[in-house]
Amino acid sequence: MREKTKEGKAGQKPRKIRRKELAENIRRHKGLFLLYTVLRALVILVMIAQILNRNYENVFLCVLTLLLFTLPSAVEIRMEIDIPAGMQAIILLFIFAAEILGEINKYYLIFPEWDTMLHTLNGFLAAAIGFALVDLLNRSERFSFKLSPLFVVLVAFCFSMTIGVFWEFFEYFMDISFGLDMQKDTVIHRISSVMLNSTGANRPEAIRNITSTAVNGQELGLGGYLDIGLIDTMGDLFVNFIGAVTFSVIGYGYLKYQGRRNRIVRELIPTWRGEEELTVQEKEPAGGEDADGK
Repeated sequence: MREKTKEGKAGQKPRKIRRKELAENIRRHKGLFLLYTVLRALVILVMIAQILNRNYENVFLCVLTLLLFTLPSAVEIRMEIDIPAGMQAIILLFIFAAEILGEINKYYLIFPEWDTMLHTLNGFLAAAIGFALVDLLNRSERFSFKLSPLFVVLVAFCFSMTIGVFWEFFEYFMDISFGLDMQKDTVIHRISSVMLNSTGANRPEAIRNITSTAVNGQELGLGGYLDIGLIDTMGDLFVNFIGAVTFSVIGYGYLKYQGRRNRIVRELIPTWRGEEELTVQEKEPAGGEDADGK
């Protein structure tokens, strides 16, 4: 009974071993640990400032960011996979850019393309996660099925687009339920709608060169017509599509043309822990330690 208590639940490693693995991971990726330390320190400084300003919503965002920072290492240790340092760095920077710079420092308002950049990166990362989920199972000895490279990247692409759609669902729900503006509005100068057809026919009528809009008789001063969220949503899904396609192409080349030899690609593809060493051993000439058979 005592031994069971030390080891914890079945399939879980003792806490001492997990701490040792975490320390080893830090030693192997000193640059990544430095980035993690700097970003974490910046988040803590921002959180202190928000506490002093009594802006507790932003304090919550800071706490959430600190928790999200720990996810890559936690996944590595618990699932016994190796997330490359390059991919972990992208994830950390994405979290920091979205929560701290985007929300708290208002980069979404200061830089109009900030949201577009993050949605593109989100499509790329979500495709990477979907790719890893299938590819790791595909190469595991515990499973008998083997999927073609095209099918693996198709699943990764669909996974990324599904994540993007669900995020837009979330934005719409928050806007409708809590009066937020996550689906940002766009000022346009032309609309086309069947509701403008005075005859009631199912034929759209267009209004061009719109320079002003009034609501309840009050001029809004927008210089055009206010599109409520549609253009922003479709733009987000389109750039998510671009990110997903980009990673899918990289993933396909990785599987089809043995991209494991490409160092840049290896920095984006998670693997089973120790798999790289096994792959090197498998590529050695049969019958001996070297090409001469000695």
